[in-house]
Amino acid sequence: MSEPVRMRTPRLLVRLLDIDEAELLLRYRVENREHLRPWEPLRNSMHYTVEGCRQTIEAGLEAARSDRGYPFAMLPPDGGEVVGTFTFANVVRGVFQACHLGYGIGRKHEGQGLMFEALDAAVRYAFGPLDFHRVMANYMPRNDRSGRLLERLGFEKEGLAKRYLKIDGLWEDHVLTAKVRTQA
Repeated sequence: MSEPVRMRTPRLLVRLLDIDEAELLLRYRVENREHLRPWEPLRNSMHYTVEGCRQTIEAGLEAARSDRGYPFAMLPPDGGEVVGTFTFANVVRGVFQACHLGYGIGRKHEGQGLMFEALDAAVRYAFGPLDFHRVMANYMPRNDRSGRLLERLGFEKEGLAKRYLKIDGLWEDHVLTAKVRTQA
């Protein structure tokens, strides 16, 4: 990755965070700790510190530089807060050209179409400049909102993985979905 990745949507700036924005990420994490808990792995106390956020951002920038992952933040145009986050993770190149998509949005921003807006632009970016052939996204069957979002974005159900990921301390089933680029 030679240049910073930035996307604009009608209401958002979507980009990688800089290390000096650790406090922004920390505020998002602390404000949404309980809101995101049912959908995420158990988090240690370091996750909720400035140093933990710096390390996360630094690791994310290195992942993007080495084409292993792209952890994006969704920000309003003034950049004053993190609205939500998503990551193209587990990048595999070669004959696969694929990644996994994971995402979360702050409680106060739910239901406004912001995640759809960001992911719609991001998936186009994934199939364009990032040159992925397949983007995979998985969700817990009880997360209806996530299922509807992915369907609206054009992801298709491909199966069910039993006890797939350890979320909030429990092994959870996940619906497997993917969106495949239609052009070679």
